[in-house]
Amino acid sequence: MTHVSRFASLALAAAAALASSASFAFGDKPVKLIVPAPAGGTMDATARIISDLLAQEIKQPVVVENKPGAGGAIAVKYMLSQPADGQALMVTASNILTEIPHVLKGGFDPLKDVKPVALMSQSTMVLIAAPQFPAKDFKEAVAYVKSHPRQVSYASYGPGTSSQYAGAILNQKAGLDLQHVAFLGSAPALAQVMGGQIPLMFDGAVTSRPLVNSGRVKLLGVAYKTRLPDYPNTPTLTELGYPDINFSNWVGVIASSRLPAPVATQIHEVLQKIAATQTFRDRAATAGFDPIAPRSLEQAAREVREEYARNAEIVKAYGIKLD
Repeated sequence: MTHVSRFASLALAAAAALASSASFAFGDKPVKLIVPAPAGGTMDATARIISDLLAQEIKQPVVVENKPGAGGAIAVKYMLSQPADGQALMVTASNILTEIPHVLKGGFDPLKDVKPVALMSQSTMVLIAAPQFPAKDFKEAVAYVKSHPRQVSYASYGPGTSSQYAGAILNQKAGLDLQHVAFLGSAPALAQVMGGQIPLMFDGAVTSRPLVNSGRVKLLGVAYKTRLPDYPNTPTLTELGYPDINFSNWVGVIASSRLPAPVATQIHEVLQKIAATQTFRDRAATAGFDPIAPRSLEQAAREVREEYARNAEIVKAYGIKLD
């Protein structure tokens, strides 16, 4: 055998080993990607992007299963009821693990029962207003609320989410009395804001961006540590004097904590490879998500613990309860 043919044989063997490794991680049955939201929403759309690219990568079917309700607990418990072999994973936003459990007990421990296997993209929080709301910027909004005590409400996309947390922090730090109205999801809350029934809302940039661009809501501020590239003239709430209103959610894939470490590592590598592709980044950007720097399994787990602890302090400090 020539040197060239030996090299070619080794290259083919390496490629086969890589493909075999990915297949081993996911077994030989269709992979389930469980989604804690109804079909047609942003989370569902993200799961279908991941399922398409994952199916191409591992050369086997990947099926999206929607299990909405109970702040994500129905989906988590369904995943935990499946064998912990890599065949049943969950696509979720981090608030299912780090925010909602502080207010809405779902019957699982987000730090012990599940573990993140890949953080793939992120969305930041923004403060928006109804198009009819008289304030044109954040400072005018605060002044208006102060001059109309107990008359102004804010919507959130769920009890125990950063959408509620941000409003509670603003209430206390700015000396306001905004009334909280919780909805089960961003879409019904945004419908009320667009219609003018509820004037204010902290929402994810993913769902607000197309509404801001079309004039159906007004953008008042960015509830994150840096300005958004799409809106360079809109200040952050940190710049406006409210550094505690700093929220973002990652979107990624989690698994049962019983998943063996070698399998988790293999799945992590496959999903990180997908997240790094231009195809995923482009399709995620179309859905409104921003790229996120890759994290190791250990870093991802640490971030979940830190964000969980941070939100526990927020709930305690601001007296946030299930309305």
